[in-house]
Amino acid sequence: MTILTTIKQLKRDTLQRVYFLYGVETFLINEFVDKVHQLLFTEEDESMNDIRFQLMDTPIQDIVEEAATIPFFSTHKLVVVNDFHLVSSQKVKAKVEHDVQALEEYLASPADSTVLLIIAPYEKIDERKKLTKRLKKEVTTVESNPLNEEQVKQWIANSLNENGFHIDQRASQLLFSRVGSNLMLLEKELEKCMLYTADRKHIVEQDVKELVAETVEESIFSVVESVALGKTERALLVYHKLLRQKEEPLAILALLTRQFRNLLYVRIRQEKGYGQKEIASQLKLHPYVVQLALQQTKRYSKPYLRRALIACADTDYAIKTGRDVKERAVELLLISLSM
Repeated sequence: MTILTTIKQLKRDTLQRVYFLYGVETFLINEFVDKVHQLLFTEEDESMNDIRFQLMDTPIQDIVEEAATIPFFSTHKLVVVNDFHLVSSQKVKAKVEHDVQALEEYLASPADSTVLLIIAPYEKIDERKKLTKRLKKEVTTVESNPLNEEQVKQWIANSLNENGFHIDQRASQLLFSRVGSNLMLLEKELEKCMLYTADRKHIVEQDVKELVAETVEESIFSVVESVALGKTERALLVYHKLLRQKEEPLAILALLTRQFRNLLYVRIRQEKGYGQKEIASQLKLHPYVVQLALQQTKRYSKPYLRRALIACADTDYAIKTGRDVKERAVELLLISLSM
C-alpha cells in the first residue's frame, strides 16, 4: 500500500494496532506519524502517551514492554520505533542487543490500546529476513519512497484540500516544474500560495508565477523567447539576473544551446506531423517542456534556430580559447541573436 493512499484513509476508528513503514521519503513518514498522533490525542493527554524510541539506543524488548503497558490516564498510546535497522539490507553495528523474539510475540497479540509504528528509513529492506517477511505478512505495511510526478501533484491537491483550497491543473504543473518533488520545499511554497489566495481559496497559474521563483531553465526559456522577439533589453535583464544569482556564463551558454537545439528538433518533428507525446518520447524530454516548446515554435524559423546554434558554438569556442571574456561573450551572443 502506498503511503499517500494510507494517509488519506487514516481515521481514528480504523487505525491498526501495528504499522510497518519503510522507504527514504521521510517527509511523508513524518506526516503519517503526525496524523496518527492527531487522531489519537487531545492536548491534555498527548505528552505522557506519545513515546518515541531510536532502535540504535534502545533494546527492542524494552520497546515491546512499553507498547504492552496500558496508557497513562488515556485510552490510547502511540509508540514510535525509529531507524528500525533489523530489516535493513545493510550491516549496522548496534549499540545494544535486541531480543527479536519479544517483538515477534508482541506482533502475535498486540495491545488494543497501543498503536505501534515501526519505521525503517531505507530504500531497500532485506526481504529474505524472517522478521521482514513476518512484518509484511502480519501487519499493515506502507512503502514511502520518492513520489513520481503524478503522485506529487496528488499530494499537492490533497494538502490543499485538507485546508479548504483548490489548485487548477496549469498551476499545479507550473509549481511542480519550479519546485520538483522536494515535499519540504513544496510545503513552504503552498503555505505562501494559501496566504496569498486566502480570500478565494483557489490557486491559479498566475499566483504561482508571482510567488514561486523561476528555475534557471525557465529563465533561459525567457531569454530565448526575448531574443527571438528582438527584445534585447529584456533578454539582458534576465541574463544579468542569472549572473547575480551566481550562475556561470558557460553553464548559461550550455542551457541556451540545449534550448535552441530542443526547439529545432521539436519544430522538425512538428512539421512531420508528430504530436506532443510522440515528440517527448523521441527526444526523451518531459512532456511539459515539449508543450512549452510547441507553443513557441511558430516564432522561430528553422534557419534562425540553426544560426543560433552555430552562434552558440562560436561563442563557446571564443570563451574556451581565451578570445573573449565569458560574461561579455554571452552578452554579445544575445545581442546578435536579437538583431
